[in-house]
Amino acid sequence: MAIVGAGPRGTSVLERICAAAPELAPGAALTVHVIDPSPPGPGRVWRTAQPRELLMNTVASQVTLFTDASVECEGPICPGPSLYAWAAELDLSGGSAAYEPWVRAEAAALGPDDYPSRAFYGHYLEWVFRRTLWTAPGEVTVRVHQARAVGLEDHAGGRQRVVLDDGRELRGLDAVVLAQGHLPAVATAQEDRFASYAAAHGLRYFPPANPADLELGPEVVPPGEPVLLRGLGLNFFDHMALLTVGRGGTFRRGDGGGLVYRPSGREPRILAGSRRAVPYQARGDNEKGAHGRHEPLLLTPDVIEQFRKRAEPAEHGCDRDRDPDPEYDRDRPDFLREVWPLVAKETETVYYTALLRSLAPASADCFRDRYLLAPYGSREETAVLDGFGIPADDRWDWERLAHPYRDTAFSGQPAFREWLLAYLRRDAEQAAAGNATGPLKAALDVLRDLRNELRQVVDHGGLSGGSHRDHLDRWYTPLNAFLSIGPPRRRTEELVALVEAGIVDILGPRLEVCTEGAGPDAVFAAASPVVPGSRVRVRTLIEARLPEPDLRRTADPLLVRLLESGACRPHRVGDYETGGLAVTGPPYRLIDRLGRPHARRFAVGVPTEGVRWATAAGARPGVNSVTLADTDAVARAALRAMVGRVGSDVRSFARN
Repeated sequence: MAIVGAGPRGTSVLERICAAAPELAPGAALTVHVIDPSPPGPGRVWRTAQPRELLMNTVASQVTLFTDASVECEGPICPGPSLYAWAAELDLSGGSAAYEPWVRAEAAALGPDDYPSRAFYGHYLEWVFRRTLWTAPGEVTVRVHQARAVGLEDHAGGRQRVVLDDGRELRGLDAVVLAQGHLPAVATAQEDRFASYAAAHGLRYFPPANPADLELGPEVVPPGEPVLLRGLGLNFFDHMALLTVGRGGTFRRGDGGGLVYRPSGREPRILAGSRRAVPYQARGDNEKGAHGRHEPLLLTPDVIEQFRKRAEPAEHGCDRDRDPDPEYDRDRPDFLREVWPLVAKETETVYYTALLRSLAPASADCFRDRYLLAPYGSREETAVLDGFGIPADDRWDWERLAHPYRDTAFSGQPAFREWLLAYLRRDAEQAAAGNATGPLKAALDVLRDLRNELRQVVDHGGLSGGSHRDHLDRWYTPLNAFLSIGPPRRRTEELVALVEAGIVDILGPRLEVCTEGAGPDAVFAAASPVVPGSRVRVRTLIEARLPEPDLRRTADPLLVRLLESGACRPHRVGDYETGGLAVTGPPYRLIDRLGRPHARRFAVGVPTEGVRWATAAGARPGVNSVTLADTDAVARAALRAMVGRVGSDVRSFARN
């Protein structure tokens, strides 16, 4: 069989295949071809040869690639160390001697609640891949091809053929698993227009990309020259780090406890903005250990089961995989009306309970029980809040969280800058209060903790098409990202220091960017319509975000060919085409243009975003990781494809 993509998911699929291989018939031999132009284990995104200024946004103890007792899967449980445990063992055992000095230093200094560098995580992934090879059963042979898969075809007897970009062909495959991760995308109309304008007038335009993949050194973006970053999400913080500390600047703690930035003199002047005008909220300092999470109060298994019954096409006499636009769409759950109130109620309950524990600890549990009984958004809710003396200024307000500048009038850019600094300092203070003790960050961490439950509700057509489009994709998903998957607290503190040092300036809300002038006067111009005097002009514009996963815009040659030939299709929910690579439910078989699942082709991970929700999230120990259950399901189905060929003389594996 073949695995296309050797990053974390591809590596996990390989580990699951090797774990299950002993269940095959005695004497059965298996060859696994692993295909990726980047190093196996980390792949391209987590490669070890990337700037060490780039950090993960998950603490070290909450990162793993191994199954544990919490994972609900058919395959064998094969425990292994988390990223933190691996680093600790590396340091204590002396095994770090084989690594570069910076790796040894990071391993020695890393705490369970620290945020590792991405390059360090890449070393962990390399080790996981090597360990999988070391521990693989003797009947399994793994062959690594540092090439790109560009073709996938049916071959004799239904077997598969994979074509590589170096001209080689892998024939006679029983199964192929696509685990490619983040892929390049064709430019949008605006991106194409900006790129053409930049090329015609000698400007610099960088479309959405991983910051580690861009060449933005001083020879490209000169010191002191203004550069505009459009976007204030995680990519913004990556660019911020590369253009400051990556150019020799340093931070130190000042007398007041805040960070102070010492410039190197090689930094550009960083201008940045977005529609929301504030960066992603900082993650609360971890107080939950490696395995702690909010246990659902309302989004329980019984509630999820009721949602799924309404979404299941079998209940309506339809075939989900063959009929992309069935009449039952109107009967499926509506996210805003039915699911969101449960998510919001859970979040607010945690907030108020944590708040009362700091104000009146004895009343917190009583409050929680009474508040949960009150219908969401009702007068009864307000009465409970009044009865427990929750001050008006401390009451939860989703709109204020989503648009914190609401109703604020700014006289100019200095006024907005002053408001922003106060906002960022307050955000850092709230993050320092922790994700269990601090009321705000404890509540926002609920959004992260409920991802598994929310996936069970919304995945595979769990919502009506219109609700999936308007409520999930266009509203909740960006709101969830803004509130719950932000950077470590230190990044927010660094941003404060950089704004104070005059290195970074954030423009106001509803950022607008356009082209202006021609020839030597050509520039990109940007301004906030609600902040007078905010207009800036730059010769370098960087889109500070990743390309959206969308099969219709993919630039991956393999997926392009599959789409053009009708061998795959975009996922549809009712009349809404999500852009995700269409797959069945577990074990995620590829679906062709006519809605037929392929018996030997499987796909997991980011390209299936839209079919699955929040696919970029990694595996976490102790919480029944969906990622690990997915890769196990795919691995076992891929092995079943081989079992069907080699015969029925197999052990219990073939019956699963």
